Amino acid sequence: MLDLPTEFIEKYQQLLGEEEAQKLVASLQTESKKAYRINSLKFKQKTPKSTDQPVPDIPHAYYGEVSSQDPEWVSGSVYSQDPAAMFPAYIAKVEPGENVLDLCAAPGGKTTALSEALKNKGLLVANEISATRVKALRENLERFGISNALITNNDSEALAKKFPNFFDTILVDAPCSGEGMFRKNPDAITYWSQDYVLTCAERQKDILTEAVKMLKPNGKLIYSTCTFSPEEDEAIVLWLVEKYGMTIEKANHVVSEKVSYGNPSFINSDLEDLKKTLRFWPQDNLGEGQFAAILRMPDEEVEVKSKKKKKQKNRKGLTNEEKGFVKKVLDHFNLPESLQNWEENACVRQDHVFIPAINPSELKGLKIVNNGVELGLLKKNRFEPGHQLAEVLGQVDQENVVELDSSEDYKKYLHGETLRVKTELRGFILVAREGFIFSFGKVTGNGVLKNFYPKGLRILKDE
Repeated sequence: MLDLPTEFIEKYQQLLGEEEAQKLVASLQTESKKAYRINSLKFKQKTPKSTDQPVPDIPHAYYGEVSSQDPEWVSGSVYSQDPAAMFPAYIAKVEPGENVLDLCAAPGGKTTALSEALKNKGLLVANEISATRVKALRENLERFGISNALITNNDSEALAKKFPNFFDTILVDAPCSGEGMFRKNPDAITYWSQDYVLTCAERQKDILTEAVKMLKPNGKLIYSTCTFSPEEDEAIVLWLVEKYGMTIEKANHVVSEKVSYGNPSFINSDLEDLKKTLRFWPQDNLGEGQFAAILRMPDEEVEVKSKKKKKQKNRKGLTNEEKGFVKKVLDHFNLPESLQNWEENACVRQDHVFIPAINPSELKGLKIVNNGVELGLLKKNRFEPGHQLAEVLGQVDQENVVELDSSEDYKKYLHGETLRVKTELRGFILVAREGFIFSFGKVTGNGVLKNFYPKGLRILKDE
């Protein structure tokens, strides 16, 4: 049983009335809902998991649980995510070719959904201020096979100086008091208080002040939290409307009766458009708690003080010899559209060969975690393909694949062990389990499969 703060219960008794507040409190004592999304960048190859319990409104999303050791997860063919948390990226309705920013991106659920909508076209910037959480963000985006993402580890002010009036769409899933996470993460209860709610609201304003500087005129802001608190939800949306002249848009494509809407009376406002915002209550039995709003910037630019841009240096491309080393490996695989012009687009830095999502010379002063797709590493007179490349290649059908037929061999490979396999293939190959490509390997002349699964992702034998 969750020991909910008396102050929390009394707050929602006042807002909702005794009966509805009782439903909220009772729902927080039940188990949280688990769900997953199927990665549409990869699912044509093989549809993973059961699809008989769809999440309302969200395409390719289903209730159920996926283990982090399942081949569907390891290959990036699915992403485990709270059902309600799927809606902010869904209502963004981004289009291929847009410049999109996920400002508070870790661990990556919303970012991966945005990447599906972009279809590897345009630019996706995924930022996370926490140096610890950004590592999980990178792993999840790499696993998903995203080729147009720039991952950064900065505060919003640093990004605003670099990208003034730049993005078509920005998603801000803001740090909040976490009321909607109580049953999923009971630790959130221990630091909740009304004072903390108000502190979070001020922090959200600070983040959004910088976010709006990065929106193009008429750009779209998706604001979301995982809390019910009106101080962090309707009140913040009203602040954006009043301070920046933004307009609230309705998510016409959300039709489920399990979704509730914003309530102007919660903050003593008469702004009817607040009813266009979305709120997800756990008692509605869709998922955890969530709030989301679509806001549109006015047509004029927000004035931003930024440093004068210096003339950018050309990126360092590959020499003909280096291209030959890379080509010798890549010629054995079918390349998705995003990689087909690699000879023209690839560059090299400290022997790392990558196709940048944005010219590296334009990013000076930012903490860059990953830029585009790392193809691999140049070594003495050879090229060694990287793990991110394997996950991107998993988007299309491949012939040079070694299938691990037994669960025992699959577990051994995830541990980092070398295997003996029956195959006529030699050299670098892709490794799959149940049809899901998840790694590179290298087959030697005597049929030994050398393990190229990254050490940082390997699973210990006792897990």
